[in-house]
Amino acid sequence: MQAAFPGRHLLSPRAVFLAAALAAATHFPGAGRAEDATVKIDNFTFAPSTLTVKAGTNVTWRNEDDIPHTVASSTRVFKSKALDTDDSFSFTFNDAGTYEYFCSLHPHMKGTIVVEPANHAAK
Repeated sequence: MQAAFPGRHLLSPRAVFLAAALAAATHFPGAGRAEDATVKIDNFTFAPSTLTVKAGTNVTWRNEDDIPHTVASSTRVFKSKALDTDDSFSFTFNDAGTYEYFCSLHPHMKGTIVVEPANHAAK
């Protein structure tokens, strides 16, 4: 007897389930890891000026201003090079806490990243 679709193999229900679960995990940013976040640098400001994220989040600062800026942690945890227009700098925040930062070229430019624990276990 000849198969209805010669040369094609049918997947087991388990294989279909596993493939669907894998596809779902890769299409939802929060599945298995923290989401990425972006801070816009423009008109001598960081926007948002305060950003709250979960531990494990990769934050990217993107310079959309027409002059260079930097991103420097007040406690020297991270520091970018001078970012020209359209340049970016990224840092992954793995530890919960509050991180204040500023532009070392324009110290009046300030921002804060608040990092919450990745999971909120019951206390």
